[in-house]
Amino acid sequence: MKEVVLDTETTGLSVKEGHRIVEIGCIELDNLIPTKNKFHCYLNPERKVSERALEVHGYTDEFLSTQKKFSEIVEEFLSFIKNKRLVIHNAEFDLSHLNNELTLLGREKIESKNTIDTLALARDKFPGSPTSLDALCKRYRIDNSNRTQHTALIDCDLLAKVYINLLDQKEPTLNFKNEDNERTTINTSNTNQYYEKVVKPTEEELKLHKEYVKNSLRKNFFN
Repeated sequence: MKEVVLDTETTGLSVKEGHRIVEIGCIELDNLIPTKNKFHCYLNPERKVSERALEVHGYTDEFLSTQKKFSEIVEEFLSFIKNKRLVIHNAEFDLSHLNNELTLLGREKIESKNTIDTLALARDKFPGSPTSLDALCKRYRIDNSNRTQHTALIDCDLLAKVYINLLDQKEPTLNFKNEDNERTTINTSNTNQYYEKVVKPTEEELKLHKEYVKNSLRKNFFN
């Protein structure tokens, strides 16, 4: 199943206070490997950005006033995430804002059941430890030096790397097959599986190995 790492930036924290989305970033994953498919847009929130939010992402009212409205990109956005599982850090926040935008347009909400919250994963895995995106980058030694301010695509890129580590996948899943179309499946309990090439030793290599073992045993036990 394809997944979409998603992040939003907003005018403020609370939907109840009328805050809106100013940026959406999405990176598609196919078996944990980022594809070339990305979705990104800045949005005109039709309201002022709070001072706190401005400190976080740096998008001014003047800049955002020239951007498209959510209603103008909604079809493209929904098409991009269709039939894909969403991966979000603190999913409750992003979904509340996305669903608020969709509700304002009379559209169907995004269901949380098709979402993986990496914040919840991190809290379960490291109870009592810091679980912010920056803290997880530090834990997994992921370079986040470009994150001087919060921007959706940079955060998505970092989160994709954190997500792989949270799943204990040190590398993205690679679906390789060898020349004989033989496949060895590793980690079969996981729906994301590795495939590696099976290299069979030649007769000469087997002979040399046998001689090596024989000589090693003689040296260790009879000398």
